[in-house]
Amino acid sequence: MSEAGPRVVVVGGGNAGLCAAIAARENGAEVTVLECAPRELAGGNSSFTAGLMRTVFKGLDDIRVLAPELTQEQIVTTDFGSYPREQFLGDLARMTEYRCDPDLAVTLVDKSHETLTWMRGHGVRFAPAYGRQAFRIEGKFVFWGGVVVEVVGGGPGLVSSLTTEAERLGVKILYEATARDLIPSDDGAVQGVRARVKDETTEFGADAVVLATGGFQANREWRTRYLGPGWDLAKVRGSRFNTGDGIRMALELGASSAGNWSGCHAVAWDLNAPEFGDLSVGDGYQKHSYPFGIMVNSEGQRFVDEGADFRNFTYAKYGRAVLDQPHQVAWQIFDAQVTHLLRDEYRIRQVTKVSANTLEDLTHNLDGVDSAGAMSTILAYNDAVRRDIPFNPNVLDGRRTKGLDVPKSNWANAIEVPPFEAYAVTCGITFTFGGLRIDTAARVINVAGKPIKGLFCCGEMAAGIFYFNYPGGSGLTAGSVFGQLAGHGASAQLSSQNH
Repeated sequence: MSEAGPRVVVVGGGNAGLCAAIAARENGAEVTVLECAPRELAGGNSSFTAGLMRTVFKGLDDIRVLAPELTQEQIVTTDFGSYPREQFLGDLARMTEYRCDPDLAVTLVDKSHETLTWMRGHGVRFAPAYGRQAFRIEGKFVFWGGVVVEVVGGGPGLVSSLTTEAERLGVKILYEATARDLIPSDDGAVQGVRARVKDETTEFGADAVVLATGGFQANREWRTRYLGPGWDLAKVRGSRFNTGDGIRMALELGASSAGNWSGCHAVAWDLNAPEFGDLSVGDGYQKHSYPFGIMVNSEGQRFVDEGADFRNFTYAKYGRAVLDQPHQVAWQIFDAQVTHLLRDEYRIRQVTKVSANTLEDLTHNLDGVDSAGAMSTILAYNDAVRRDIPFNPNVLDGRRTKGLDVPKSNWANAIEVPPFEAYAVTCGITFTFGGLRIDTAARVINVAGKPIKGLFCCGEMAAGIFYFNYPGGSGLTAGSVFGQLAGHGASAQLSSQNH
């Protein structure tokens, strides 16, 4: 160990990596971050998120710890509710079909609020996620789905705040620095990273390395190999730099793979979005208001229960459902009764949209869709709506259809009030669920079930928490929780890493 303190190299400069860097630095380590992107494209997938973060909270007082700028008017007009640990754990278990690693899940949940509070102390600001997670009904905002706060400035604001804090603390961040290999010692410990910095290969010696390079969603070949046929056709929501390099480096050193390698977080994404994410648009290509309308494929048929649950419990799996449709496309259809509820992403300039004053004109103008089939589907859906049940977007209102092969369980409004709007979507992949096995201290575990000395992992490449689906807002929180743990562990005495 160097006399100046442990040397820690963090590979990856997104939310998880920067949290690790800050935690290691505040523990006295000499920290270098290797970020493969140029500075203007840095931050990995974190830069493309809306910044929602799921956390346990007992009530208003816990929210005020994170967002002390709350006004009295906001307090009076908002029902924040509560989100106890049992509910967070239950949602994780339910979303992952009870496959999530229980120890990692408990760590995520129990450390969620304290980690966000720690981030607040390091310059990250939070605010209530009005508009995304609460609607104003009869003068009152009611939050739903367990998510209340978002980072001010979204993903870019998160990365900017963490970067500023890391640099203030003395963390050295190198851009266009692509890690190639981990450097092992004779006893198998990790003692550094070999990287390509701009046009020069450099070795960075370290007492510990934290890998935070994201999943493999930007690697078209790996997507097809592990997720299956057709996944080469998906759009990538975020960074083009998340190609699985960190996972590969660790596996080559004997790390154990874990998690849902055939699964991923994938959403409805604008049909004509570019191949990779565009930071100037951010997450604006997503289309997440489908619970208030219907989705039809190119045959004009519905294929999912749009109202099965709150949006943040279904959106991460419905991208796969869209990818499975003919031509990997679907149209989301709404009428004037609900268009005021549509999220801001429906109003961006780069949107694939059709509007009409009659259903006949609308269905006729849906490019690539069997218009007669779509018209028949809409009319059958309208006839099946239980109009005797009140509509309420803030709760699972039970306003459903009856007699349809594909039901709609909540928020079923007949599509009958012009003007009508339809939005074309395809599949946008966010991150992959397969990666490295870690323990609750964020140490990477080898194939023999033992920690690899000096190697830690956090963020999307740390596997075992998410399978099949995902509770919205838990990914950033997991990155922060295990990022802080990885940073603290990496900066501790090396002898403690073997315990």
